Amino acid sequence: MTDVILECSNVSKTFVDGDLKTSVLHDINLQIHAGEMLAITGASGSGKSTLLNLLGGLDLPTSGDVKLLGQSFSALSERKKGLLRNTNLGFVYQFHHLLPEFSAEENVAMPLWIAGEGRKSALAKAKHLLDQVKLSHRYTHRAGELSGGERQRVAIARALAADPCCVLMDEPTGNLDSNTAEHIHDLIKTINSQMNVAFVIVTHDLTLAERMDSRLNLVEGSIEFHSKNEVA
Repeated sequence: MTDVILECSNVSKTFVDGDLKTSVLHDINLQIHAGEMLAITGASGSGKSTLLNLLGGLDLPTSGDVKLLGQSFSALSERKKGLLRNTNLGFVYQFHHLLPEFSAEENVAMPLWIAGEGRKSALAKAKHLLDQVKLSHRYTHRAGELSGGERQRVAIARALAADPCCVLMDEPTGNLDSNTAEHIHDLIKTINSQMNVAFVIVTHDLTLAERMDSRLNLVEGSIEFHSKNEVA
């Protein structure tokens, strides 16, 4: 892996509420390469989700710089930042955030429709992605008709719709039982292997963290360690 797709340089983040200032991240330096799988771990309140939001361009650092494919989020207008983010990053959260009135294939196609792709081609791609996540039998099912694991698989397929170089995940198995979580672990590994998509995953699930290429642990907003995993 040689191509840097996401980079934090001396990133710090402080939240201000009136006279109250809360420093959450301190001088974070990090590079994520094409096809890499990185787990971000740490106790609640250590800054994991804040870091993920900065990597996704959903928030800006107080100081330092975050770049996606060499472009600084801080230097872009909101329109250009949104375009860069939407065409190169996918997002998956602990709760799937599927639209309940739409089918699985429609939920996956939604980002493509928003980007202006035609209905027929968007649905065809959605079906292909649902095939990839082993849900070809659930094309027309709505969210309420799917299990928790199936909903998360649809969310993963949706995150892949725009052919991102990287998918950012915030506790993707946190709401699942251990057996279903294991299936999601396997799916992430398979997608990474077959599609060369990078994954950055905030997780308390140490089994998942150990299956990634490397693990970064945060303690009170600072990197305690960033180590390579010995993955079989």
